[in-house]
Amino acid sequence: MKVGDRVAYSVQFLRSIGMSHSEAARGRGTIRAIEGQQPQAVAVVVWADGQDLPTRILLTNLAPVGPNLRFCQG
Repeated sequence: MKVGDRVAYSVQFLRSIGMSHSEAARGRGTIRAIEGQQPQAVAVVVWADGQDLPTRILLTNLAPVGPNLRFCQG
């Protein structure tokens, strides 16, 4: 993923914290910056529609919005 990508929390991450059907699961945002290096890189996300979600998220906990196994349950 890169700056400018539209993202959401990954389904695997949401399932692991028991939040598959929460506001976090409905969140969509855009990466504004990436800080650090993998595997501990942190994305700075601006959430759409003023959603009140954390703005700094481990990149590994995000998924690009669209058809892929990290965004959609397989």
